[in-house]
Amino acid sequence: MAAEKIVLTPVGAFEGSIRPPGSKSITNRALVCAALGAGESILNNALFSEDTEVMISCLQRLGITVEPAQAEKTIRVVGGGGKIPASSAELYTANSGTTMRFLTAMVALGRGVYRLDGNPRMRERPIEDLLTALRALGVEAFSEKGDGCPPVVVRSTGEFGGDSEVSGEISSQFLSGLLMAMPCAPRPVTVRVRGRLVSRPYVEMTLAVMEAFGIRLEREDLVRFSTPGRQKYTARPYWIEPDASAASYFFGAAAVTGGKVTVEGLGRYSLQGDVQFCHCLEQMGCKVTWGTEQITVCGGKLRGIDVDMNAISDTVPTLGVVALFAEGPTTIRGVAHIRHKETDRIAALAAELSKMGAEVEEFPDGLRIVPREPHPAEIETYNDHRMAMSFSLAALKVPGVIIRDPACTAKTYPEFFHDLSTLTGTKWQVIS
Repeated sequence: MAAEKIVLTPVGAFEGSIRPPGSKSITNRALVCAALGAGESILNNALFSEDTEVMISCLQRLGITVEPAQAEKTIRVVGGGGKIPASSAELYTANSGTTMRFLTAMVALGRGVYRLDGNPRMRERPIEDLLTALRALGVEAFSEKGDGCPPVVVRSTGEFGGDSEVSGEISSQFLSGLLMAMPCAPRPVTVRVRGRLVSRPYVEMTLAVMEAFGIRLEREDLVRFSTPGRQKYTARPYWIEPDASAASYFFGAAAVTGGKVTVEGLGRYSLQGDVQFCHCLEQMGCKVTWGTEQITVCGGKLRGIDVDMNAISDTVPTLGVVALFAEGPTTIRGVAHIRHKETDRIAALAAELSKMGAEVEEFPDGLRIVPREPHPAEIETYNDHRMAMSFSLAALKVPGVIIRDPACTAKTYPEFFHDLSTLTGTKWQVIS
């Protein structure tokens, strides 16, 4: 979608079902595990979006055979058996945090010099905690500009090991990157988590994907992890769940319109913690039915809630928009780390909800939303896919809501507006 702005038509209560595309988070983790495997892996129901495409491109630059087949939603990967074939590479990660953080750790397994860079926003996103952890393991890893942000340079001999610790307070992706790389190290590795670990379900997801590819780490809760090193991932076919973060927009659409939506392919035992977003909607007054392979949300009379969303922070913008249509205030806490996402999501969400008439109080780690009669507004999306998708829910209810830069959804969900239209019956019009 190349339009600079679009406006959606409001809809009434609708009923339907949808299967979102494959999970971005699982796709990129599976790509790393398959790339470190010995032999051929086939990833099924893989996501094709900007974030996964830059991961694929970077792995190819590292000498890994990666053959995507978008029409079939599959990716063939011939792993390097825990080795990095290329002795040098320039890796461009755009604004993909998973690609930047995972590969910064992964190239420590190589022998050579690797430089990782991204777009202007990526150059503002912190990574020093990961670099510090790698240096403690004997890897020369540093921020090129000395500001703790990309570009990153890793000079590796492939001989790392020992004890290290990593902060858990900015991003769980630092820990996930280390966890996926450390089994292939030539020496034993122990990593401890310092401080509160944000987005804990994403670390559990990492461990589950690793286990599917044959690796199990010794662990004490999510605080200490160790491996004897010299392990090998097992190549295999692997099926990727639909994206639970993407599903939150369809659940939210049912909530704000009073409709009913069933998301196929996700259930109570999903690897992705973001399915717990449905518990928030349940507290707000929706009816949620949990199956093993589907989740159904029926909208109801919404009421504000007070919730710690640290574990499901990617769904904060979705809940923030749903809160516009609730009775009473909604307070979201525990998400200071989302200030370091594609944009400062706390500040951005506060600004755009205020445009629509809400009274918003911003905290260091969250915000309080007091809904008032919503009115039309032109929504700035800050080149952040989650801002664009979340505020599309407001457009389903309020006439005249304009979404700027809808194409930014290509980061994780290129077909989002098409799928939203098919599910809800909304139409969109391009605004010049």
